[in-house]
Amino acid sequence: MLTSDENKRYSRHLLLDQVGVSGQLKLKQAKVLVIGAGGLGCPVLQYLTAAGVGTIGIVDFDVVDLTNLQRQILFTTEDVGKNKATTAAKRLSQLNPLVQFIVFPEKLTPQNALTIFEGFDVVVDGTDNFSTRYLISDASVILNKPLVYGSIHKFEGQVAVFNYKNGPSYRCLFPTPPAPDQIQSCSEVGVLGVLPGIIGTQQANEVLKIILEIGEPLNGKLMLINALSSSSVLLTIQRTAAIETTLANKENFSQTDYDLFCGIAPIPADQPNLKELCDHPDYQVIDLREPWEEPKLTGKSVVLLPLGELKNEIAQISTDKQVMLVCQNGIRSQQAKSFLEDYHGFKNVSNLIGGIQGNGE
Repeated sequence: MLTSDENKRYSRHLLLDQVGVSGQLKLKQAKVLVIGAGGLGCPVLQYLTAAGVGTIGIVDFDVVDLTNLQRQILFTTEDVGKNKATTAAKRLSQLNPLVQFIVFPEKLTPQNALTIFEGFDVVVDGTDNFSTRYLISDASVILNKPLVYGSIHKFEGQVAVFNYKNGPSYRCLFPTPPAPDQIQSCSEVGVLGVLPGIIGTQQANEVLKIILEIGEPLNGKLMLINALSSSSVLLTIQRTAAIETTLANKENFSQTDYDLFCGIAPIPADQPNLKELCDHPDYQVIDLREPWEEPKLTGKSVVLLPLGELKNEIAQISTDKQVMLVCQNGIRSQQAKSFLEDYHGFKNVSNLIGGIQGNGE
């Protein structure tokens, strides 16, 4: 039964015919795992907490950055530098002390995923990269956990429900990942601040429908939402043999290299030190970022040349020095390298794999 405090707190749910006391008890007994406490995870966590989901797991190894605050509304300026998962749990406990939070301030890996997933009924994917999405999908298929997926890009977002009532999986929709230089993260191209809220609340809605067994979850459907046109499109996803393939390979799951599968190159141990290159007489360092991006690169060898201006400023690129192309995460630099080699015949260009962030600059 619900306590008198719960009756009052969840009174607007209890008034709904499709929820009522029995539905609220389902929420109280439910265990939901949210992977990522960032743009998508923040609204998902807030609404599931407010709704009274009894146990919520939070997985995130990252720390709050000042750039997050434009859209990750669980955090404040005072939280910068703190772990997102632990900070989110502390803040959410103030919203609803009746919810139990289980915090995993660690990176999700093939070695720990199954152990973490086992204790939960529904998994929510709030991540922002393909390698982790495939990892989450495979773990959900292996353990037969419903997966609520969301993603965002600039002004558009996607929502879907996978592995639900014999429905399709993420791999049925995306059998293979895109090339690393084809898809840019929000740190490379930006994102409208309210968009994660729109998509995240849709994900929370799907979780509640699954727990309460009401409505029509987006099982086998992909919802595309455009924030600029306030429009949405619903596409059908067909179940494929990808699920059986994943299950057949489950014994190898913990040894799977998802970064390798997604074509993400590891940072070479012998990659040159960027700070040294910035003043090296035999190098030219091309900073492909916008002038406002931090941290700034300084040095005699540094040339600021944003990617959008590159094609009109080919003459600025040295032909008699080694050229190191640099950006925030290594995506723009890979695009620039391919462009210069394929269309202008450069043989002396290389890119900083992992970018400034990946190399701890």
